[in-house]
Amino acid sequence: MGAGLNPLAEPHSAALYFADIVAELRSERERWRASQRRPMEVGARELPSREALAAIVEALRGALFPMRLGPPDLRQESEDYYVGHTLDIALNALLGQVQLELRHFARQHPTPTDSEFGRAETHAVQIVREFGAALPDIRRLLDSDVLAAFHGDPAARSVDEVLLCYPGVLAMTYHRIAHRLHTLGVPLLARIVSELAHGQTGIDIHPGASIGPGFFIDHGTGVVIGETAKIGRNVRLYQAVTLGAKRFSTDGEGHIQKGGDRHPVLEDDVVIYAGATVLGRVTIGQGSTIGGNVWLTRSVPPGSRITQAHARDEVIVEGR
Repeated sequence: MGAGLNPLAEPHSAALYFADIVAELRSERERWRASQRRPMEVGARELPSREALAAIVEALRGALFPMRLGPPDLRQESEDYYVGHTLDIALNALLGQVQLELRHFARQHPTPTDSEFGRAETHAVQIVREFGAALPDIRRLLDSDVLAAFHGDPAARSVDEVLLCYPGVLAMTYHRIAHRLHTLGVPLLARIVSELAHGQTGIDIHPGASIGPGFFIDHGTGVVIGETAKIGRNVRLYQAVTLGAKRFSTDGEGHIQKGGDRHPVLEDDVVIYAGATVLGRVTIGQGSTIGGNVWLTRSVPPGSRITQAHARDEVIVEGR
């Protein structure tokens, strides 16, 4: 293409070309905001930021494990100062993100009032204080996850290797933070945090999932854990395991209805091997083992051993 035919080649032509694109994009934004009843007035950012939350979570990881995930030049005698300084910055940044979510929620009211926005500000402070107070519990849970990975993988040479290298532990660090945010009433922030981990590890854990101590995801890629899953103590999953929903209820217009317990319950000491799929609100009894590539849609009693062949035979029997 010659320079005279390229609208980006000459500065004057480029300015006109981009002005048209900018105008059309503005029109599309306005159309979308009107259809969603979003505020049209000029103002600051309306929603939380993925980038801000990524920085907050990385700072929290450093505060939780300062000598291993903190700055490379940190010395033990400076740990407390570093942790306090890091938490001051991270929790104040988190407060801003919580405020954005709560303000956004308040705007969903047909006629939000100044008092509702004021309550959102007060509630945001309470949420961040409770989250900060929960950090020691989060650290204890993560210690149990690290130990479970170390004891559960013969290739692990140290707990430090596990913390620094294992994608399952990274995913659980994000999940422990996201789950606490979810229970404190900021589900959008929690979901963003969980998706940051999903993007890094290929492990998809909904922040609503309840997971007990000593949880180990070996290898990890492709694991999916749904919102209402409940997982007990000392449970181990391998790669490509799905804990999903079997079916979704719909309303009169065919839209999927939200909520409801629709994901599996795994009792203590359950092991599920690679590629297995467990669907629906079923219970896998304590100490059970589910073999690789099994498709399971029924509860099994404690101590069960379910293999692919066993599961296939059950389907044939039930289909008679």
